[in-house]
Amino acid sequence: MNKIILAFSTVCLLFLGCKHNNLVDTNLSLPENNWAYAKSVKAEVEVKDISAKYQVYFKFRHTNAYRYANLFVLFNLKGNGLNKKLRYQFQLAKADGTWTGKGSGDIFTQNFILLKNFQFPKAGKYTIEIEQNMRDNPLIGVSDVGVSVSKTP
Repeated sequence: MNKIILAFSTVCLLFLGCKHNNLVDTNLSLPENNWAYAKSVKAEVEVKDISAKYQVYFKFRHTNAYRYANLFVLFNLKGNGLNKKLRYQFQLAKADGTWTGKGSGDIFTQNFILLKNFQFPKAGKYTIEIEQNMRDNPLIGVSDVGVSVSKTP
């Protein structure tokens, strides 16, 4: 019985420890699998520990209806005097057309690093916004987009 309690306690602590490092984890489900320019994904982050380093990820889920091997997005980080704007290109498929993400049926999920070991300059609230930056509006075959921010372990 003591071993069961110890195992259960260890699992609970592991989950609590993981949650503690995660500041934000958002997911925006897109109606009819279409991502329009006007439908950006936004997240607000409250940063208290500026000595810590953070990872900022873009979460992307698409279907086989997605017509491109890549994806362009605009990333904006604003708050406390910071206004960081970057454009990213992500590779979604290999040269032979095979999707690079994890798949289940015709849905494929990928997580892309936007900022690695990033230190926020000041404590406070920051807003993250990601917009699709492809030629198509709406971009067909995109089911979900999201943002996650976590402390670097």
